[in-house]
Amino acid sequence: MATKRIIETPRSLSLIIAIIVSLLTGLGFLFITSIAQSQQPLKLFAFILFVFTVTYLCSLILVNLFVSKRIKPLYKALYSVDKASADLVDELDQNNLLQRLEYDLRVWAESKTDEIDRLKQMERYRKEFLGNVSHELKTPIFNIQGYVLTLLDGGLEDPTINRRYLERTEKSVNRLIGIVEDLELITKLEAGELQLNMERFNIINLIDETFEALEQRAKQKNISLKFDKEYAKAIWVYADKKRISQVLYNLIINSIFYGKENGTTTVSVTDIGTRVQVEVNDNGIGIDQKDLPRIFERFYRVDKSRSRDQGGTGLGLAIVKHIIEGHKQVIGLRSSLNQGTTFSFTLDKPGK
Repeated sequence: MATKRIIETPRSLSLIIAIIVSLLTGLGFLFITSIAQSQQPLKLFAFILFVFTVTYLCSLILVNLFVSKRIKPLYKALYSVDKASADLVDELDQNNLLQRLEYDLRVWAESKTDEIDRLKQMERYRKEFLGNVSHELKTPIFNIQGYVLTLLDGGLEDPTINRRYLERTEKSVNRLIGIVEDLELITKLEAGELQLNMERFNIINLIDETFEALEQRAKQKNISLKFDKEYAKAIWVYADKKRISQVLYNLIINSIFYGKENGTTTVSVTDIGTRVQVEVNDNGIGIDQKDLPRIFERFYRVDKSRSRDQGGTGLGLAIVKHIIEGHKQVIGLRSSLNQGTTFSFTLDKPGK
């Protein structure tokens, strides 16, 4: 009942003011007519001014009751602050209150629509991410369970299978550890918690070390790891050596995973002024254009079955992207299906 009285009171008051305005206007016209007939211009002007002032003030009160008090809660809802009163006075003075309100409501509606779209997209990514995580963890866990059960069911006493199954169990455990470590790393990278230890080092030597570390993996597919040319002089960069080593490792092993038998992975280093550009190029299976926008997403795989057989965690390229962006640099990608892939990234030179 209290709410109803609060709502009805302004309406009654507005009706009374409207009646008063109408009566004043009518009486004003009658007096103006009579004064005009008496031919007293000064008195006529003064009375017209008086009627106009009274009518204007009453109309302003009426507008405030009908419009301002209704719009004020809308502004509070839009901005969640109590600034509506001052704004409404300014808008009334400018005679564009309704236009401003319409504009603000449209902007508010568009922002809420964008926010809802982003939330839906994040929810979709979250569900996809949880599904991928569970699948990635489930595979090595089930493998470990199968090997252990086989050993417990008598395989442990059989020398022909016990060592082989233990080695397979160790491989699955290592893969599980790799997934967990990569998840921990990418979480720190996304949260900005990972500190970079910047230092000056020779990028050519670091690439050579990565080639040596992956030489055996490349030989399994007869893939050649090489530079595009001979680099006689050192090329110095200023970055986190450990993290850039991880970037190079992930990019080169990715080229091995998706490279063709008897293929080639070529690394080039180019001086581009205040920065150095590193490119890792392969002549492998390439990436379809529809997959390019998502290639740096966590657990996104172009060829899911093939990459899982190779033992990858599906987080390598996502980690690469975050590390390079953590250095405030950019990473690029060029690829065509069955034509190979080129990843490129930049690093600062020392003394910038």
